[in-house]
Amino acid sequence: MPVREVLVPVPTRRRRWFTVCALTASAALVAIPPSAASGHGGAVPFGVRTLDRLAKERQKSVGVISPHLRADDDDGNEADEIAEGADQYAEARTSPGVVAPGAYGAAWSSLQKLPETGGSWRHITGLPYNSDDPRYRDIDSNSSGGSGNVTGRMAALAADDDGYVYAGSAGGGVWRSRTGGGHWQPISDRLPAQSTGALAVDGAGRLWLGTGEATTNADAYLGSGVYVLAHPHHGTFSPRRRVGSTELESTTIHELRFGGGKVWAATSKGVWSHSMKRLSGPWTLEFAPNPDYLPGGSKAGDPAAPYKNIANDIAIDPKDPSKVVLAVGWRSGDDYNGFYTETGGTWTRITGGLGDLPADADNIGNVTFARSADGSRYYAIDQSPEQLNTNPDSGLEGIFVSKSGSPAGPWTKIADYKGLAADNSALTTAGYMPGVQAWYNQFLAVDPSDPQHVYAGLEEVYETKDGGTTWSTVGPYWNFPFSCWRIDPARQTGDCHQTTHSDQHGVAIGRYQGRSWVYVGNDGGVYKRPAGGSQDASGHATDWTSLNDGTIDTLQYYSVGIGRDLDHGGLSVTGGLQDNGQSVLRSNDKVMGSDFGGDGGDTLTDPANGCDIAEEYVYLAVQITQNCAVNDGSWATDPSKVTSYNVAPADNATSEARFIAPLAADAKDSGTWIAGGRHIWVQNHGYAIRSGSEWTSVHDFGAGRVATAVAASGGKIYAAWCGPCNNQGFARGIAVGNADGTGWHDITLPADGTVPNRYLSGFAIDPKNADHVFLAVNGFSRHWTEGPGAGVGHVFESTDGGTTWTDISANLPDVPTDSALVTADGGLAVATDLGVVHRAPGHTKWQRVGRLPAVAVLQLKTSPDGGTLYAATHGRGIHAIRLRDLD
Repeated sequence: MPVREVLVPVPTRRRRWFTVCALTASAALVAIPPSAASGHGGAVPFGVRTLDRLAKERQKSVGVISPHLRADDDDGNEADEIAEGADQYAEARTSPGVVAPGAYGAAWSSLQKLPETGGSWRHITGLPYNSDDPRYRDIDSNSSGGSGNVTGRMAALAADDDGYVYAGSAGGGVWRSRTGGGHWQPISDRLPAQSTGALAVDGAGRLWLGTGEATTNADAYLGSGVYVLAHPHHGTFSPRRRVGSTELESTTIHELRFGGGKVWAATSKGVWSHSMKRLSGPWTLEFAPNPDYLPGGSKAGDPAAPYKNIANDIAIDPKDPSKVVLAVGWRSGDDYNGFYTETGGTWTRITGGLGDLPADADNIGNVTFARSADGSRYYAIDQSPEQLNTNPDSGLEGIFVSKSGSPAGPWTKIADYKGLAADNSALTTAGYMPGVQAWYNQFLAVDPSDPQHVYAGLEEVYETKDGGTTWSTVGPYWNFPFSCWRIDPARQTGDCHQTTHSDQHGVAIGRYQGRSWVYVGNDGGVYKRPAGGSQDASGHATDWTSLNDGTIDTLQYYSVGIGRDLDHGGLSVTGGLQDNGQSVLRSNDKVMGSDFGGDGGDTLTDPANGCDIAEEYVYLAVQITQNCAVNDGSWATDPSKVTSYNVAPADNATSEARFIAPLAADAKDSGTWIAGGRHIWVQNHGYAIRSGSEWTSVHDFGAGRVATAVAASGGKIYAAWCGPCNNQGFARGIAVGNADGTGWHDITLPADGTVPNRYLSGFAIDPKNADHVFLAVNGFSRHWTEGPGAGVGHVFESTDGGTTWTDISANLPDVPTDSALVTADGGLAVATDLGVVHRAPGHTKWQRVGRLPAVAVLQLKTSPDGGTLYAATHGRGIHAIRLRDLD
């Protein structure tokens, strides 16, 4: 299809396919940018991610999202039906089978017992990150969209009436503010899981934390249970304050609710309850629709097991706490999906009498409840599996109210996606309308002082002050479609007011200095506004404040790059982020900027010039800049002023690459790059490349196979692949060849499991000898993985160019390993899902590097002089440590 020109100079967003880590697979979803329909004059290019291509990919994805495990299914697993690439983050950690509960807890315990190196990590990204930085308004930036300062994804929020706010992040732990938001401090760093599922303050003022994010997206982690902080204004969470025993270990927790003296937990293993008074003793399993699939059950090892007992929320009747309604179901559909209530001691599906709220399994998916403080009303958001499967515009069934105050109803629909779109939403384009990601984006809260004042979160934030009769889009997705928007770098977003970041997950309403505030958490962090705040004529809020002030860093990096800052001296540090583009931190900066938008993947940075950057969007959509993408937005009227360029190899157009695909420069020649999709691509023009046609395919893995790791030194390339990459027939391998296209051959990996049949995540080549190479292997060893050939070990060494391999894992804990790096002195550093380990030159044992929380480290790089190690964490920003201090 030819590239279309559009009428609005809108920076591009992202297409997004999500999976759930340690839940074997998930439905695919592609996000499409807003339309150019509103018109701001002159035809201009849309950047590299054209509407035509994205629309085609969205259409393709809809066709493969089919209801999960219907009675008439033949093969019985949704993973067989989703497009390759949708499962990357989960597949790396679960294939070739299903991971047994307790794996991460055991790994964390083992890691604590390792001896520790010297030195301390230095936090690099602990300052504000301005997504609207006026310095970076090039064609592929989202700057001027209106999100302002951002940080990593927030999964849950809680607040009280004393000005205390608690923010639970996707992978960077829980944070506390004593000043109504801002001036944050971490309070869960001692826990073995930093992934938040739920936060709640009970009537006694205690803060409850449910670990394990339940958004079922691409990079969610399992948790280690529920914890209580008795005096949350002070102190921090401790492993000793875990509620119950190990029953909720290795689950995700969607909500925590209180009623009848019990705390209820909606988890990926059903609904559980526990006494709120006596915190010891086991949790009680209240209801699991398919108990055979729970740990210890006869079908616990079935690939479908992670999907068979998903609970989303619990509604407790305020007039009679013994009356409870459970919302249970997998977002893509299953026969067990439904609302359940207890009758005669047995949990029974509600088959009717709910009014407008569906009772059939096809239209009950991810559900969130909220009730008014006076007990007069209950509200609910319902995502429909059928809509997800058949409607390209939205997966939202609707927003509903029970005016009786009872969760039993009757319920009345008060909003649907078409009505929300008409309320001055930014999402009015076919294929991307409100609720298109309702399985991922949901929150709901009722103002404690007014039962008709409700906030609802999907991709945007909506508000009603009359119980749902009318709605306002108080937090639009972004400001680009609106007539108030301008790209003028002298102003944040033209005449538009600041909005929030998109993709809403958590909400809380609290008081500070005598005023009520609403707090929202999303893919860009935490924002607040007065609960009775002001709106403009379009219904957009005029008073959002970003609380991402730099004291909170939960940024989720996939990669890091370091180069010399030629303009200011020192170094420039950049990296690709989940839904927060590419960050740029130059040596004299007080605020980080964002020069590319959407999801930032792998990155290459010229060590000699930190403004020479190759940034990967998803599926090998590579962009290049040679000036840090510094731009005043003049490209909007003069396309010749563009300073970043699409240089994607051909596998991007066919989607034959991983979501975060491997990209590397030759260790001996920074002008030679290697990219991996179905093919291994090489280009020799370095940062002077200007077109995707400059790549050459030097090797074809074959249909259905895609690269998982690449590395090169002196023209010799190592490339790992998988295909299929999920647990349905998982296969992996290694190919070796030369950058000039000669000598390519597949390595025969021994059948004895010397190299496990798991995801191969990274290579590290000895700079002195290209035949000496190390291999990082993801996932868990066979003790935890119920899959063929899972094997043992995580780090392997070859001295003959990959022909034979030796397991050098030694005392390394059994933890997913993400990448490796040979240091200048011959040591070996390895990034894992729980931190960094190091093997000193001439040694065989591993040591833990410094003290990071239990956060995934996805990539390691060294400074241009080789003296400093940089770690890209997926939840706590970028950290650095001097290598000489490790001894």
